[in-house]
Amino acid sequence: MTAQRHSVSVAAAIVREDNRVLLIRRADNGHWEPPGGVLELDEPIEAGLAREVAEETGLSIEVETLSGVYKNIARGIVALVFRCHATSTYLADNDEVSTFHWATDEELDSLMDPAYAVRARDAIRYTGTPAIRTHDGVSLVA
Repeated sequence: MTAQRHSVSVAAAIVREDNRVLLIRRADNGHWEPPGGVLELDEPIEAGLAREVAEETGLSIEVETLSGVYKNIARGIVALVFRCHATSTYLADNDEVSTFHWATDEELDSLMDPAYAVRARDAIRYTGTPAIRTHDGVSLVA
C-alpha cells in the first residue's frame, strides 16, 4: 500500500491599516485569492511565503502571525495562512497574476469561493488564536 502524502502551501493575507486585504486574480484560472503557493521541500516556511509573495506581487512582507490552517480534503493540501503587512508598496505585473485588488471584508464573499474567502476574513478579524478549518476546495465542511 502506497502512503498518501499531503502538500503544504502558504499564503499571505496582507492586511493594510484600513483592514483591506490584498487579493490576486490568478492568470491561469481567473480565481481571486491571497498570494501564495506550495512550499519547496527544503524551504523554511517564512522564506517560502516571502518568495511566493515576491513572485506574485513584487512586495516584501513582514509576517505578523499565523492566522489559520486550512485543509483541502479533496486534494490533500494543507495551507498555512499568515496575517502579514507589506514593507514595500509597488505591485509588480507578472505572468501568474492578471490583476490585484485591496478587498474589504464585505467584498470577499462576492469575489471568492467560501473556502478562500474565509482565509482572508480570518486574517482581517484575527483575535489571537489561529483558525483551523477543513474544506472541499470550494465550501467549508464540518
